[in-house]
Amino acid sequence: MSVAPQELAKRVLRREWSTLTAGERRVIEHVLLRAPVTRDTNQEFTGARRFGERMADRIAAFGGSWPFVLGFIACLAAWLALNTWMAAGGRRPFDPFPFILLNLVLSMVAALQAPVILMSQNRHSSKDRLDAALDYEVNLKSEIELRGLHDKLDDLRERSWAELVVMQQRQIRLLEQLCAVPPPVAPAGERPRPAP
Repeated sequence: MSVAPQELAKRVLRREWSTLTAGERRVIEHVLLRAPVTRDTNQEFTGARRFGERMADRIAAFGGSWPFVLGFIACLAAWLALNTWMAAGGRRPFDPFPFILLNLVLSMVAALQAPVILMSQNRHSSKDRLDAALDYEVNLKSEIELRGLHDKLDDLRERSWAELVVMQQRQIRLLEQLCAVPPPVAPAGERPRPAP
């Protein structure tokens, strides 16, 4: 049985083909082809990354890790210790007490790191949207397939009931025919046998 995509969309989704999204159309076509609708979004996203996106992901991964935090704390402690030691030893520190140069370095790191992390987060949120769209497509296909199975089971049950009714009517006719036949008459001198 060949069904047109427009007909299946109208029957199952109760919407016209022209009002369906691209994902819903893809699901309808996959249902008709009996093809899987799943795909690996991780592979799609990893393979489609440009150089800047790969760098943003690496910087964001490193910037949000314990090695970065501990290394940064060590650098800050070394900076402060070196400048304090130089000042205490009577030498001129390269960044005296209010540590203005350190504040400038920290501001620059934050100013550069924040947009890179935001780029990485934007990419990951678009991947999450793709995952959600794929989940919707898989769920929609599953629902359509389940509806199809329910329809097939309902058809089988209705056919079975129809066959049972026909069989029952045949048995009733046979019983009526058996009841309509008069009992055999015993020959003279014999006693009729009791009915079983």
